[in-house]
Amino acid sequence: MIITRTPLRISFAGGGTDLPSYYRTHGGGAVTSAAIDRYVHVLVNDKFDRSIRVAYSKTENVDHLDELQHPIVREAMRMVGVHEAIEIHTIADIPSEGTGLGSSSTFTVGLLNALYAYRGVLKDPKELAEEACRIEIERLKGSSGKQDQYIAAFGGVQYFDFREDDAVRVAPIPLSSSDREALSDRLSLFYTGITRRAEGILQQQSSRTEANRDALARMRALATAARTALVHRDWEGLGQVLDEGWGLKRGLTSGISNDAIDGYYARARAAGAWGGKITGAGGGGFLLLVHPPERSHQIAEALSTMQRLPVRITPEGSRILFVAR
Repeated sequence: MIITRTPLRISFAGGGTDLPSYYRTHGGGAVTSAAIDRYVHVLVNDKFDRSIRVAYSKTENVDHLDELQHPIVREAMRMVGVHEAIEIHTIADIPSEGTGLGSSSTFTVGLLNALYAYRGVLKDPKELAEEACRIEIERLKGSSGKQDQYIAAFGGVQYFDFREDDAVRVAPIPLSSSDREALSDRLSLFYTGITRRAEGILQQQSSRTEANRDALARMRALATAARTALVHRDWEGLGQVLDEGWGLKRGLTSGISNDAIDGYYARARAAGAWGGKITGAGGGGFLLLVHPPERSHQIAEALSTMQRLPVRITPEGSRILFVAR
């Protein structure tokens, strides 16, 4: 039996520039993001017969790999070379779809880590991220970018540089444990209650890359500004970066925001938040806010109709928690 634990993420700035439609043709992209202490656990175990059992929001029992309906599980098993006699279970701290915390890519990275460990192979974070991208973007023809796979694999607080040739440069942002705690004290996540599939929004955004090139170039620059703010422990400056980025992101395509989300954000700002954004592609999921720690209570009162999710920054990426043979 193998159990892996892989973190979800929040993105501070640069989201959208990690899409191949942008970084391949506009001089590269950049994203600053962080892993949080909410996870997807994947359990892999031998099965006494030759069949395959996969349990997620539903349960599949099949005799052959080609019969599996879950596309990520099917392609990950093919990539790793596991074709039969296996049982896979997943447990997620947050709903697995539509929350904007990167759960799909977190699952892909954690599953690959578990399947390789099951075969007695240890993969480094770069390999896990690259192979997760290959599954989601190339094999399954998804519209996602690359930031989610990389932050899930590496953890911590990172600056990612997405090159025109598809190479990714990973630059950890040096924060001590006390710095991570200080940053965590200034972050709040509130659940809008709205889930949505990111695929449609990302497809629209990708198709509008040329029309949005100036906004995306500024969003790429904001990823660097976010890194600078983090390095200098300028938490208010980080909030201001998010505020500017959210204004740009809202204009990229329809569906990223709506009247309800705009109202939530305005109330949070009035209660003292320095800035924020909707996580992920937009349209729902979680509202991320950066604020003085002494304003957290007032912000929670202003957003009392929403569920607050306490989170901390975690330095760990995908890891193997348990191995038993």
